[in-house]
Order: sequence, then structure tokens, then C-alpha cells
Amino acid sequence: MMNQYDVAAYIWPSYTGDEPRARIFWPEGIGEWETVRKRMHQKPLWGCENEADPAVMERQIAQAKAHGINTFIYDWYWYDNRPFLEQCLNNGFLGAANNAEMTFYLMWANHTANTLWDLRNSHDQRTAIWDGAVNFSIFRDISRRWMQHYFGRENYFRIDGKPVLSVFDTGNLIRGLGGADSAARAMDWLREEMVRAGFGGLHLQLIKFGNGLLRDGGQEYTFFALLDRLGADSFTHYQTACYASGEGDYSAWFGAMETEWAAVRAATDKIYFPHVSAGWGSQPRYLKPTKDNMTGCTPENFRRALEMAKACADGILTGPKLITVNSWNEWTETSYLQPDDLTGYARLEAVRDVFSVS
Repeated sequence: MMNQYDVAAYIWPSYTGDEPRARIFWPEGIGEWETVRKRMHQKPLWGCENEADPAVMERQIAQAKAHGINTFIYDWYWYDNRPFLEQCLNNGFLGAANNAEMTFYLMWANHTANTLWDLRNSHDQRTAIWDGAVNFSIFRDISRRWMQHYFGRENYFRIDGKPVLSVFDTGNLIRGLGGADSAARAMDWLREEMVRAGFGGLHLQLIKFGNGLLRDGGQEYTFFALLDRLGADSFTHYQTACYASGEGDYSAWFGAMETEWAAVRAATDKIYFPHVSAGWGSQPRYLKPTKDNMTGCTPENFRRALEMAKACADGILTGPKLITVNSWNEWTETSYLQPDDLTGYARLEAVRDVFSVS
């Protein structure tokens, strides 16, 4: 049966040792599995698999599809004038024999990289390793890579025939490109290039965080003003903890989600795709205790949140009913769908049951 809903799970592409630069953060050469092994009580039921291995991703694609996830959103990085952590997508997913059974799209994770990923130094994140903001010259190089390697693939996720590109950090986008006006011109350039290349245009999706103002030099913008200024087509969230408290019980998120969803619908006529997070907890990335950890991140609470997102989508979306989920594999933020040795497949089964996959 065809899914009535597109359920899209974010992928954090660090669970591979295939890229030498990753050793800056994870010196053992197994990516962030190093932190999972050292710091997490829950362990992956599938083991610490190399997700740049096509055979590994063939099994994961099959499990995702069987449980109602039909789209992967790959966090995509560009640092120091070259891609970073790209092998998980290029070698793993795109190398898998069954990758055509799923769609995928990119979320350009254009935030600045600091020492957060380095367990040895995560307590002090004042040092920037790489700046995620880029100027227009570099943006052109990045865009051409997207067009050459991804946007033309048959299983690239499209809305109204246009490839979807999600952008994580709107503030960094306008900072690197020289301001909101320059960023708007860069987006117009990309749309024109994509039409010229035969892609039919661009569906630009932005990620919303809290309700703070974004600054462009001396000028301040609301997120919704930048949605309009950049010509974005839609927006969603990356993690519920990005706008709601990251402390307390998961059940407190239910009210926060309803409040946020009502607020964004009242603020703009841009398309909002509802988001659900499996949980939140940053403790695995720190040697010292942190307060920023949710309790009650049970499969039952996650199921209720999925039901709320489904109802939200039914109430506001007349076109594609896309639900974004954090995440397929954010183990070190304790927000993952992959089965663990505590709850097994219960989170995946919640997705399957809520979205009536058969």
C-alpha cells in the first residue's frame, strides 16, 4: 500500500570511520560510535555498524520501509571548502542496492563546528573548528555539487516536482552571504540555475528554532520575515528541544508542541511540516553531568506525539503530508528510532502503527 504520509527521519552521518577528517573528533576511527560505546547505557541492537557500508544500509533501508519511514533527510556538511561526513550518504545509502525504494533529501547543516563532538573537549565549546557560514563564491561551488550529485537522482525527494533543500542555520546563511538581501539574491540564483539544469526549480525549506531575532549587521529579522525575504517554500523543526525545554518529562512537550504549531500557523501562510522528536538528552557527549536531559522518553509518549503530528498534518496540509522526525540515529542526543537493547523496536513500531503501514 502507498503511504498517505511521507515520514522523513533525519540522519546524523557520523557513524562511519571512512573519513580521515572525522578523527579530529573521534580518534579511534569509528566515528561517533566511539562516544556511544564509552558513554551510553543503552546500546544499539544492530551493533555499532559502519553506515557507509552499502550492505549495512540495505538492511537499514528495509527496516525503515517496513516501519513506515519512507524518506531520509541527510545532514550535509561543508567545512574548509570541501564536504564533510559525506560518505554515509554517498557510499552507504546511495551504494545500497535497494536505495531506490526510499526517497532522500539534504539538510545543509551549515552551523559552525566547535568541540561539541569531541568528548575530550566538549565542556568548552568556545573554540570554532570550522565556520559554517560561506560567501557566494563558495555557495556556488556547494550548489553545483548538490546539482551534480544529488538533485537529479530519481529518488531525490521533490514537492511539486522541485527538489527540496533544507537549510539548518538561517542566521549563518545570511551572515556568510553578506546579509539578507544578498542571501535572497543567492537563493534566486540557485532557483534559476536549477531551472536551467532541468530540475524545475527549488523547494527551499528552512529550519525554525526558538522565537529570537536573527541579526543582519545592525538590522534584526524575525524568522518569519526571513522566510518571506528568502522566498522559502516551507519550514519545519529539527528537534523539539530547539524551541521547548530540554529538561523535565517528555509529557510536557505535548503542550509545547500544540502551542508552537498554533503559533506558526498564525504567523505565516508558508507551509509548515510538523515535527516530532523521539527524545532529547545531551549527557552522552559530556564527561560532566548536564541538566539538559529529558525523562519519560518512552515509546508510548513518542507514539502520542506522532499521533498529534498526524492530526496536525491532516488539519493544515492540503498537499504533501510530510512529517519530519528526529531522528534515525542521533544516539548521542538520545533521540533515535534505531532499536536499542532497552525498548527494542518499539519506537519503529510506533511509527508503523500510527501511519498504518501494511
